[in-house]
Amino acid sequence: MHYKSLGNTGLKVSEVAFGGVEIGMPYGLNMSQASHKMQKDDAIKLLHYALDRGINFFDTARLYGESETIMGEAFAGMRQDVILTSKCKHFRLPDGSLPAASDLKKIMTDSLHESLRELRTDCIDVYMLHYGDLEILELEEVYELFSIFQQEGLIRYPGVSVYEPEETKKALDKDFWKVIQLPFNLMDQKQGEHFHQASAQGVGLVVRSVLMRGLLTDKSFQLHPALKDVQAHLHTYRKLYTDDSQTLASLAMKFAASIPEVSSVLVGFDKVEFVQEALSIFNGDYLNANDLKMAKSMSYPDQSFLNLAQWDKNGWL
Repeated sequence: MHYKSLGNTGLKVSEVAFGGVEIGMPYGLNMSQASHKMQKDDAIKLLHYALDRGINFFDTARLYGESETIMGEAFAGMRQDVILTSKCKHFRLPDGSLPAASDLKKIMTDSLHESLRELRTDCIDVYMLHYGDLEILELEEVYELFSIFQQEGLIRYPGVSVYEPEETKKALDKDFWKVIQLPFNLMDQKQGEHFHQASAQGVGLVVRSVLMRGLLTDKSFQLHPALKDVQAHLHTYRKLYTDDSQTLASLAMKFAASIPEVSSVLVGFDKVEFVQEALSIFNGDYLNANDLKMAKSMSYPDQSFLNLAQWDKNGWL
């Protein structure tokens, strides 16, 4: 396993991070039909398997079902060996509005202490806003609270999870967040425009959605007719295969790992075989300059169309 600096935090993280969604709740391309969830004992064994083979960076969240609880049990007595990221609860109200400042502080504080309890730790290495949209990123109360959490030793570094490039830009311009987690993959590369600024500021970048919930794999998806252009575009990546054993999933992961500004690539695991495959892929041997240039030129033409949540709502998945 190779390790990289997480921005200027001083933390050295494995090039692949263990995404904890699947061990805590059902997850998949079609979220409304996702039903499988790992048994706790199997999840703990999987976490130990990953750690024993060099993965030291583990990502979870208050909203990932039992994920924090399982990680807390798995890493009891070995906390010093792992770097933990967790995220606070969403705090928008059902009507989309934000709570009053006092309620906001309570939600965030309670969420952090719940995470600390479930993870069985007194400090979380990277603690994140789960979704920092443009409005939330302007809330002074958020910055005040994260600063207090840091001063009290409850968190080491503040981070934020975003979706849109303008949110990444806003987060970077605030010059507060030490780690940003964002979506980036072969198809959807629009976040890449801000990678240079992040690197210049010493902000660690953790990329997620590298497989687009399994879309960037060799599974035989028959996508909805509304996604026929997406399906056709997926086939074009085969021209980047270096040999007959190459898969779309391995190409997608190697592409993300080839981006120099990226500290770690977040991959969700629920089987030992998937960890084994990732270990064989994240080996320091990534795309050469020519192949990387070609891959960067092969993002989906209409980047604004790539919205899995909206596709799900439309009944296309």
